[in-house]
Amino acid sequence: MTDQERTDRLAARLLTPAEAAATPSRGGTDAAVLLALYGWPERPGLIFTERRADLRRHAGEISFPGGRQDPDDASLEATALREAQEEIALDPGAVALAGALTPVSTFVTGYRVHPFVGTVAAPLELGLEPNPSEVETVLTFSLELLREGYAMRRLVRRGVPIHTPTYEVDGALIWGATARILADLLSRL
Repeated sequence: MTDQERTDRLAARLLTPAEAAATPSRGGTDAAVLLALYGWPERPGLIFTERRADLRRHAGEISFPGGRQDPDDASLEATALREAQEEIALDPGAVALAGALTPVSTFVTGYRVHPFVGTVAAPLELGLEPNPSEVETVLTFSLELLREGYAMRRLVRRGVPIHTPTYEVDGALIWGATARILADLLSRL
């Protein structure tokens, strides 16, 4: 199977960017994240970031590379690629965008997060480096381990209890918008 055939096979399971953008969701600030999928379809896994513990927003959380759309970004896809390059030095040319997922709203920050899925080479081949001002470390987890680590949990966030989907792998807890995005991807695959 060629790389293009792999990407096409993945794209058939995803939304187009236009379909995703037309999906109703809340949030006053547009942001985008990149789900960098490696090993597709034989042994797929995803690249995550662990945010620095001293950040003002989402400190210490596990997330996909991404952030707010800048006025200079040509599209939300461009935002996701730019942010992945800024946060983990992922060359945009090394990503074959396959499609999008349903946008997700964040409760605390009021963002409308647009997830984009792209295939990449194995993480060790990419030369990923965390941006020390934002990212503590780059994490990679197989989809198999992520599925095994799923649980609904009661978490307390800023004194408010929430019942939310979570994924725990090797002591890393994925929850919130990242977990909801991940759940959408896993259900499609």
